[in-house]
Amino acid sequence: MNKELEQVVIEATESKEIIDLTVIQDLWSGYGQILRVSLAGGALTNVVVKYIQIPQNQSHPRGWNSQTSQERKIRSYQVELNWYDKYSQYCKSDCIVPQSLYSAPIEGGSILILEDLKYIGYPIIQKDIDWTGVQTCIRWLANFHAKFLGHKAEGLWQEGTYWHLATRPEELQALKAGPLKDSASLIANKLSASPFQTLVHGDAKLANFCFSEDCLKVAAVDFQYVGAGCGMKDLAYFVGSCIDDNDCETLENDILDLYFSTLKAAVDDSDLKLSSKDLESDWRYLYDFAWADFQRFLRGWSPDHWKINSYSDRKIQNAIEKLG
Repeated sequence: MNKELEQVVIEATESKEIIDLTVIQDLWSGYGQILRVSLAGGALTNVVVKYIQIPQNQSHPRGWNSQTSQERKIRSYQVELNWYDKYSQYCKSDCIVPQSLYSAPIEGGSILILEDLKYIGYPIIQKDIDWTGVQTCIRWLANFHAKFLGHKAEGLWQEGTYWHLATRPEELQALKAGPLKDSASLIANKLSASPFQTLVHGDAKLANFCFSEDCLKVAAVDFQYVGAGCGMKDLAYFVGSCIDDNDCETLENDILDLYFSTLKAAVDDSDLKLSSKDLESDWRYLYDFAWADFQRFLRGWSPDHWKINSYSDRKIQNAIEKLG
């Protein structure tokens, strides 16, 4: 981060100086960095800065460097700014997200300054997770989806998730010929035709959750692909990000029961004029389709990926059979 941007951070946080700056991670394909910044002389001691700079020369670890890919990434950063500007403040204690302190476009990119979850009770990022942690994230997802049921995705993706079919023509073309490829549009349409649309996180993998020390509370980050959709997309993707195929099978009923009991409680406690029973019936039916939809992307993008397994094969088959 150059001196000009450092001054932006100082002014935005009403601080006197930056006393330390650490790279948390580089952004995908060389699009910038996420930084932890320590401050002095103001009310804030630490913030997280997401600094996006569109590279002149595109790179991708798997070779997906097309114009479509570039446009999708650039759009995703604008969506994230819009999310923090217009929507994040509605996320309360049952689906915590970092609050935005400042956001703005800059030449060739943008800058987003967020409160630092590490210093407000969410310091842990898990690489492996036990059932307690899984339950905590499932509750977060259910509460998030309940919060935004029926909301219009203004300024967000009209179809959330980074793998949605309309933005992944190259991966679909690369997918091996067969029933999944033939059914791709029908599977995607089943999900988008659900009468119960919400906002989905769009990249709800384990790495995008920050936990409390006891793993009983969690906050989520990375809202580049938030947008309209069926909540099962987030749930299926999260489960696949941290649970192996055997446990996906064994725990499936427990996962769905916990999600829907949490969703029902949140819906019934809200002003929403809808039947939580009808919502559960519709989304449970679509769980197989959500798995198949992500696998359609994954098997074109990375056909040797570890998330391709016997359980996902069965979910694909179930979805195709439901299509008749």
